[in-house]
Amino acid sequence: MRVGLIGTGAISHKHAQAYRNIGFRIAVCTDINPKNGESFAAQHGGTFVSTFEEVCRHPEVDYVDVCTFPDFRLQPIRICAETGKHVQVQKPISTDLATAREMVRISREAGIVLGVVSQHRFDDSTMFLKRALGAGRLGRLLQCDAYVKWYRSAEYYSRPIKGSWAVEGGGALINQAIHQIDVLRWLAGPVEKVNAMWQLGALHKIESEDVVNALLRYSNGATGVIQASTAMWPGYSERVEIHGTKGSAILTGDKLTHWDVQDDEAANAADPAPLASEVASGASDPMAISLEPFERQFLDFADAIRNKRKPLVAGEEGCDALEIVERIYNACRTT
Repeated sequence: MRVGLIGTGAISHKHAQAYRNIGFRIAVCTDINPKNGESFAAQHGGTFVSTFEEVCRHPEVDYVDVCTFPDFRLQPIRICAETGKHVQVQKPISTDLATAREMVRISREAGIVLGVVSQHRFDDSTMFLKRALGAGRLGRLLQCDAYVKWYRSAEYYSRPIKGSWAVEGGGALINQAIHQIDVLRWLAGPVEKVNAMWQLGALHKIESEDVVNALLRYSNGATGVIQASTAMWPGYSERVEIHGTKGSAILTGDKLTHWDVQDDEAANAADPAPLASEVASGASDPMAISLEPFERQFLDFADAIRNKRKPLVAGEEGCDALEIVERIYNACRTT
C-alpha cells in the first residue's frame, strides 16, 4: 500500500514506523510547517508536497492518513471523495458529532473506506476479551469502567490550541480517554444514560477539562464509571475493568492483568487468558505506546480496501465513541 500522509507531528512518526514494519510505503507527505514536513520525508521516505490537496490528488497514493488535530477532517475527505482515495484519520474522528456524521455520509456516498485509528482494539488483551465476552465467559455484565488518570506537563499545553474546544474538541476525555471509551463501547455496547461533572483547567491553563468523572448506564443494564484526567501526577496506567456475574477482567495499559473467572480454565483451555504484568502506557509519555497494534490496524484497513468491506474501526465506530464523549460533555454543562 502507498500512503499519503497529512500532518507530520509526533503520532505520524509512530505511523511511519508501523508502515515500514508491514511493508507499506509513504509516497507523499505534507505539513503546515514545511521544515517539519521536509524533515519527516527525509527520515521516513516519500516526497514532501506543500498542500494537503496535492496529497489527496496524488496518483501514487492508495489511501490518505490524516494525522492532524481533529478540527481538520472534512477538508481532505471532500477531496478524497472526488478522487476516490480512501481515508484513515487519527483519533478522535472529529471535534463534534455533526462533522463526524458528515464525514461518514460523504465517504459512504463516494464509495471510499473511512477508518479511525483506535489501535487498542487490536491489542491481544482486548481481542481476547471481546471473544470471551461473546462466548459468555464473564456471564451477564454488571459493571464496565475506564480509568485514565494520566499526567501532562505545562509544556505539553504550552501551545494555545492544546486543550481548546475549537481545535481539539476538549481536553482529557476526547484526546486521552477516547481510546478507552472506544474499547468500552466495543466490549459493553451502547450507553443509555449519562451523568457527569468536570473541572475545567484544574491544573493546566486550558479552557477545557483536565479532570472529568462520568456515571453510565449501558443499554444491557450494566452500569459504569469513566474517569479521565491529565492532572494526576506522575500519571498512572489506564485501566478498563469488566465485571460480570461469573467473574472479572482488568486491562491495564495494553495488557490483560487480571482474569478472575469462575470455573473457566478447563472449559476454555483452547483460548487461555493472555495474562501479563509488563504494560505499555501513555500515562506520562504520549509516545510510550506499542507499535504492533498500529500495524494490525493498518493491515486491517488495507484488507478492507482490497475486499471492499468496512474496517474494524470504521467511521461509524468513531461516531459511536464521539457520541459518548459529547453526551458526557453535555451532562457536565448541565450539572
